Amino acid sequence: MSTMRSALLHVSVPFMLCVVLANTNLFREVEVDLTYEHYAEKVVDSMPAFLAMPCNSLVNLAYVFMGLYWLLWHRGVKEAERSRYMREVFALMAVFYAPVQWTRLATLRRAPAVLDQWFTLPIFAWVPVWIDLIESLTAKWRASHAATLELCSVVSYGLALAHERGFEVALGCHVAVAIYKAVRVQLTHGDSHTGGYFLLAALSCAGFVVLKLLDHWLAQFWLFQRLTGHFWSKVCDVLQFHFSFCFLTAMTRRAQAKTAAQQE
Repeated sequence: MSTMRSALLHVSVPFMLCVVLANTNLFREVEVDLTYEHYAEKVVDSMPAFLAMPCNSLVNLAYVFMGLYWLLWHRGVKEAERSRYMREVFALMAVFYAPVQWTRLATLRRAPAVLDQWFTLPIFAWVPVWIDLIESLTAKWRASHAATLELCSVVSYGLALAHERGFEVALGCHVAVAIYKAVRVQLTHGDSHTGGYFLLAALSCAGFVVLKLLDHWLAQFWLFQRLTGHFWSKVCDVLQFHFSFCFLTAMTRRAQAKTAAQQE
């Protein structure tokens, strides 16, 4: 089975399972926002539901374009099978995530709102999984270990059932682990080039969080009244994805070159 088919299978099956679970009563007590008042962007009543908030809806296309770019990147270029699989899974996660966010805005239903939160966790968890591969680059790396980490990430959304801020706690832990692992691999295998990518990814992550939290406050300024803080937070999220790809792919090549030199 090609890495593309494996990646598609390994992303789509858990995706569909989560969709099924989100449409049951399992998460009926999870704290999610189900009104347009949650967003600073004004609703355009003359537009159909899937474009009621044009900017916050259309920005989701950026996830698709970015995901497809990295999915098709390296075509015809020599790349190790495992690192290609890592890249393809990460890219497919971005492509699958976009319609979830768009559906949340279009329907204001609980299920897509839950999925919007839930899928964020395994996406962040894929960064440490990829870094584990970079740090080993030998037969010691086990796919079962990666699957276990992703499963724990998916299950961690259960914290949202235990407390109204459970999701934020889970997400904070995921972000902290991803940053810790990235710093560690940068110190071990990185250079100024990969360090620049890491800094840009970290700044984009900060922008994603801060702009989203300040969405309504920023709306008092004309610059953020149509293209709101929430819109720009999504732009930062796409950039966070992109620079994470840049960092991880560059780091993989450096680690592979270092390993090859040591074996000569």
